[in-house]
Amino acid sequence: MKIVVVTLFPELVRGALEHGVLGRAMSRGLVQIECVDPRQYATDVHKTVDDRPYGGGPGMVGTPAPWAAAIDLASSLAAAGTPRVHLSAQGERFEQAMARDFAALPALVLVASRYEGLDQRVIDARIDREVSLGDYVLSGGEFAALTVIDAVVRLLPGVLGDERSSEQESHSAGRLDWPHYTRPVEWEGRSVPQVLQGGNHAAIARWRMKQAVGRTWLRRPDLLKADNGRGRALTEEESALLNEYLAEREVDENG
Repeated sequence: MKIVVVTLFPELVRGALEHGVLGRAMSRGLVQIECVDPRQYATDVHKTVDDRPYGGGPGMVGTPAPWAAAIDLASSLAAAGTPRVHLSAQGERFEQAMARDFAALPALVLVASRYEGLDQRVIDARIDREVSLGDYVLSGGEFAALTVIDAVVRLLPGVLGDERSSEQESHSAGRLDWPHYTRPVEWEGRSVPQVLQGGNHAAIARWRMKQAVGRTWLRRPDLLKADNGRGRALTEEESALLNEYLAEREVDENG
């Protein structure tokens, strides 16, 4: 896969890509990531790429010519027809399903604007999709772009050491993840659940599913609904496990 990031801070992006899963994926040739800086298309001595908004108000807006030219270059570096995605607080929410869709593409262009974003004419003419990490505002799109890259790249074949890792993470099945434990068995008076210490894989799978459904019910009940575009309804087995989880929780809370 090839990903091209349009950014005013290419060194920030490149620096983050050197580490961990992303760094290993790049060194092994599983993904190629490049940056394009709109400043190379600025025509004045100060390399200006933004200006004050028409109509007044605070902040600066990305000017059309350098940003459009940078997006055009990024598109030429990627495969024909590659989606051009603008990281924006006005975009649709980025979720795991979108990460899977992006991971199935041969290439992706991510546009990380700053401050008040881009001139709307650039968005209308050069952007195919706007994506937001959530209901908050960042100073720029670089960290949002890096989040998208990390979520997408880890889904590519061969990136993770165990392919099951991406299949069993939070949101992969529309549920939050179950609790994880490692050695030692006892720590500060707290023990690893007994079921995980044995070799009964069926019992372990059942416990994990119960914990995942219970956690989702407690923390993200919206994921247990099928009518909101994000979640899915409980299966009969999950419903039974949730009732069991809640009963056990009530016993624990009441001593």
